[in-house]
Amino acid sequence: MKFVISGAFHPADHLVPMAKAADEAGYEAISFSDHVVYPETLDTPYPYTEDGSRRYDENTDFPDAWVVAGALSSVTTRLRFTTNVFVLPMRNPFAAAKAVATAAALSNDRVTMTIGVGWSNVEFELMGQEFRRRGARADEMIEVMKKLWTGEMVDHEGEFYRFDRLKLTPPHPAKPIPIWVGGISDLALKRAARNDGWLSDLQTSAEILECIEKVRCYRAELGREGPFDVMASASDAGNIERYERLREGGVNHILTMPWVFYHGMTDELEKKIDGLQRFAEDVIAKMN
Repeated sequence: MKFVISGAFHPADHLVPMAKAADEAGYEAISFSDHVVYPETLDTPYPYTEDGSRRYDENTDFPDAWVVAGALSSVTTRLRFTTNVFVLPMRNPFAAAKAVATAAALSNDRVTMTIGVGWSNVEFELMGQEFRRRGARADEMIEVMKKLWTGEMVDHEGEFYRFDRLKLTPPHPAKPIPIWVGGISDLALKRAARNDGWLSDLQTSAEILECIEKVRCYRAELGREGPFDVMASASDAGNIERYERLREGGVNHILTMPWVFYHGMTDELEKKIDGLQRFAEDVIAKMN
């Protein structure tokens, strides 16, 4: 089992010391969330709470995930970087491909792009991207970005994007960038099945395992075999026994805030680092 530190909602100046500590303690990766602006009023509800209210407020830090990945790669040696999630269809595919490729090159290919299709119509409008049919557009964006990441002259003729032969200017990733998909709808699970991995929301273990079974069925329908990653955040798992049950069910990455088990939802950097170090000794070392 691999463990991933949640880098969401932290002050930006906490991320360097947290990444250093996670790298030294044996964590697999650190993950970053993605929002560009905080609209005072929403025209679409936040989909992951019962009342539609957001889990963060207007003062919550959301540094750009790929800028942070590039920066943190310079102070770590093995820690990977991912997102939970990068709202892909809110971007231009060329700009997104360039940002992710640069982070991959700077980090010696230590990045995984975990995408979602987003929920905030306001942000899409401000970013100049259409909210409607964002899922279909995200699928084509993945196809375009994979072509661009080859470093070769490529062209494309699709529903949303068309271009003659061109080459993404270097740097290019030396290895294929894994693409995982977050979300709990059937459409999201089907999209995950077409790619390299799935990210849960904050769910119970039973809900996570149910989603994994759906993804397996979708992959079987597509004839897809081989390795498939699952990064899960379980609301009812916090010890070795429960993590083992998740591993048996197909989870191979746990997204966690380990300091919570020792210090609660603290904003103190020292307690976060202490908690992630203690969790590494109490759980990660014993499981692996």
